[in-house]
Amino acid sequence: MTGTYSLQRRLSLLLTLLVLALWGVATLAGAVIVRHELDEVFDSALQELAQRLLPLAVETLYRDDPTDGPRHIAALAGHEEYLTYLVRDADGHILIRSHDADPSAFPGRPTPGFRSFRDVRLYTEAGVSNTVFVEVAEPLGHRREAAWEASLGLLAPILLLAPLSLLAVWGGVRRGLVPVTLLRRQIERRGDADLTPIAGLRLPSEIAPVAGAVNRLMARLDRALAAERSFAANSAHELRTPLAGALAQTQRLIAEAPEGPLRDRAVAVAASLNRLSHLSEKLLQLARAESGLFPPGPPTDLAPLVPMILDDLIRAAEGRLLIDPAAPLIATIDPDAFALLLRNLVENALKHSPLGTRVIVRVLAEAVHIRNQGPVVDFDRLRARFARGTTRASGSGLGLAIVDALAAATGAAVAFRSPAPGAIDGVEVVLTPPA
Repeated sequence: MTGTYSLQRRLSLLLTLLVLALWGVATLAGAVIVRHELDEVFDSALQELAQRLLPLAVETLYRDDPTDGPRHIAALAGHEEYLTYLVRDADGHILIRSHDADPSAFPGRPTPGFRSFRDVRLYTEAGVSNTVFVEVAEPLGHRREAAWEASLGLLAPILLLAPLSLLAVWGGVRRGLVPVTLLRRQIERRGDADLTPIAGLRLPSEIAPVAGAVNRLMARLDRALAAERSFAANSAHELRTPLAGALAQTQRLIAEAPEGPLRDRAVAVAASLNRLSHLSEKLLQLARAESGLFPPGPPTDLAPLVPMILDDLIRAAEGRLLIDPAAPLIATIDPDAFALLLRNLVENALKHSPLGTRVIVRVLAEAVHIRNQGPVVDFDRLRARFARGTTRASGSGLGLAIVDALAAATGAAVAFRSPAPGAIDGVEVVLTPPA
C-alpha cells in the first residue's frame, strides 16, 4: 500500500505557488512596461529641454560679446543635477555648458537625435542651419534607479498579500472539499453491517460518481450477502432434517436391536450423527458470524433475554448453571448476535468445568460475567479454529472462533481471565456488548 497525502494541503500549496508565480510574471511584465514608459517619459523630457534651451542659447550667443572659452552657467543653489547640457558648434567646441556638465560624457561631434554614450542617454537638437547644437544628457543609472523603485512599488503589495493569499487559498480549498469530508465521515461512521445507500449529501459533479459507485458496490455486496444468508439458512434446514431423520432411525434401531455388536455399532453411528449435527451447527454459526451482518439496533435491556437464551442449557445442566441478573444491561447489539455470543461462551464453560461444579452467569450494568472452576487455560492457543484443550468433553473446537468473529462484527469486547480474579484457578469471561 502506497503512502497517503493530504489533498487539501497539496491543492493549497499548488494554488498558492501558481498565484505567486502569476503575480511574479505580472510584476515582471509590469516592471518591463514601467521601464519602457519611463524611458519614453525621460526621452520626452530630454527632447523638451533641448528644444527649449536652443532658442535661449542662440539668443545668448548672439547677444553677448564673444569670449575665448565656454560660457559656464552657474547654479542658483547647490543641487544634484540629473540633466546636464552643452551648447556646441559644428566642430564640437563648447560654447555654453551647465554647471555640472562633464564634457567627457559627451561624444566628440554632436549629432542630432537620440543616442546612448558611456552609460548616458543623449538628445541633440540643431539650430541656425546646423551651426549650433544643444546636447542634453541624463545618466542611465538615474533611469535604472527610478525603474527599480517603481518595480519595488509593484512588488511590495505582493509580498504583503502573499500570506493573505495563502490563507485565502487554504480556506477556499478547505471549504470546497467539505463535501468530500462529509462523504468520508458518512462512510467511516457506518458499521460493518450497514450497507444502506449513501444519501442526503449535496455533492459536486466530480464527487457524485464516487458516491454512486460506492452505493452500487454496497448494493451488490448486500445482494451477495443476502444470497449467502439465504444459502446458510437453507443449508442449515436441509442439513438438520436428514440428520435428525438419520438420528431418529438410528435410535429406533438401537431400541429394536438385541444386545451385541449390532447395537454397539448403532450406538456408535448415533454418536457420530450427534457430532456431525453439532459440527454442522457450529460451522453455520461461524459462517453467519463471519458475514458480519449484525446491524446495531436501538438501546435494549438484554438482562431479561439471558434466561430465555440459556433456557435449554439450564435444563440440560441439571443445576450446574446459575443466572444472577444483578442489574439491567442496556446495549445496542443485535439480539441474535448477543444470543450466539452468550450461548457459545456458556457452552464452553459447562463443557470444560469439572463435574459437580457450577457455572455462574452474572448480568451487571455494563457486562455479562461468566465464571467457572477448572484448571488454568491458555486462551491464546485455544482461540484458533478446531483447537481443543486437554478435556474429554465433546466439542468442535469452533466456539471461541465464533465468539471472536461475532465480537469483531458487533463491536463487543470479550475478555478471558484465567485464573479467575481472586482465585488460583478457574476461568472468568467478561462479555461487554457495545453500549
